[in-house]
Amino acid sequence: MIFQSSNTAKSLTWHADRKAIEGQMSHPANSPSWKLVDDKWPEFGNEPRNLRLALSSDGFNPHSSLSTKYNCWPVILVTYNLLPWLCMKQKFMMLTLLISGPKQPGNDIDVYLEPLIDDLKSLWDGIKRVSDAHTGEYFTLKAALLWTINDFPAYGNLFGCVVKRYKACPI
Repeated sequence: MIFQSSNTAKSLTWHADRKAIEGQMSHPANSPSWKLVDDKWPEFGNEPRNLRLALSSDGFNPHSSLSTKYNCWPVILVTYNLLPWLCMKQKFMMLTLLISGPKQPGNDIDVYLEPLIDDLKSLWDGIKRVSDAHTGEYFTLKAALLWTINDFPAYGNLFGCVVKRYKACPI
């Protein structure tokens, strides 16, 4: 658990005490999405240890050959509570799924994501008695998925939109 390290636990709450510069987005904590969650669910926003997550997925060919008909789709959760230079460090990224096969998951990606969505719902409800190594306190840990990070074809798969016979982002 990420709160078992005193240094990491402290880094996960830095955003609550930081000095934001008006009109500048130096971290996702300055974003409208972050503020919307705080406003809509104040009990979530009042606990700085609650995790703000992003989900990212994209396919690649692990064999470095375009002729090979095999794909891997890692599904990664990124924790945005961390300091800007730590958010994208490998040790803080969570590989939640690795979808592999002879073709991309396409519209069936929801079947693969279903267990992850169930876990995210459980995290939204909260995990009781999580120990914070920095403060020595126990608290109920919650998490919210703020956004997904995908390329445009993946948005089309996620939203199932068809524009001129091509899948596309609905916006």
